[in-house]
Amino acid sequence: MKLQLREMIMIGIFAALMVVGAKISIPTPFGVPITFQLFFSIYAGLLLGAKAGFLSQIIYMLLGLIGLPVFTVGGGFSYVFNPTFGYIIGFAIAALIVGLMTERTNKLNFVNILGIAVIGFLADYIIGNVYLYFIKDLYINKPIPLFSIFKSMAPFMVKDLILIAVAAYTSTVIIPVLRKSGMIKNTVIVDK
Repeated sequence: MKLQLREMIMIGIFAALMVVGAKISIPTPFGVPITFQLFFSIYAGLLLGAKAGFLSQIIYMLLGLIGLPVFTVGGGFSYVFNPTFGYIIGFAIAALIVGLMTERTNKLNFVNILGIAVIGFLADYIIGNVYLYFIKDLYINKPIPLFSIFKSMAPFMVKDLILIAVAAYTSTVIIPVLRKSGMIKNTVIVDK
């Protein structure tokens, strides 16, 4: 798999954006802080495509697993036993799915991009919630019904749905600019 310099630059930028997205936490009156990890992973798939978007997320994950404190609450290999590590795995899968779907869609508009982003969103939350369930049940030995996990994650899911709608809308502007500048090779037509 040969990467061009522009792809390597964009992969590095999105890996760095994931670190920033993990560290920014804006409190809200609803008790659910606004973070930007899923936002940036969806953006990576939309803007970079499947290969580069996925690689940006894998690099972010590897940086954390080797011990750099890039995850929300630190880093290190033991983070795989953190109940929220499944969402980090989900970020990579979401970027891959979103990238594949974006690459295979002939004509993109806000509605199409939003639909693709929602599929990435669902992939992340399904993987993350199921992982959380198994870590709580098998590793921590504090079983929680899977339905309760999905129910407790509902405020986070609503927040992330709003953020991915923003990502979908802004990507209709950004994709043509990046394509024109040569930063991405996306040949997809974007209609507003």
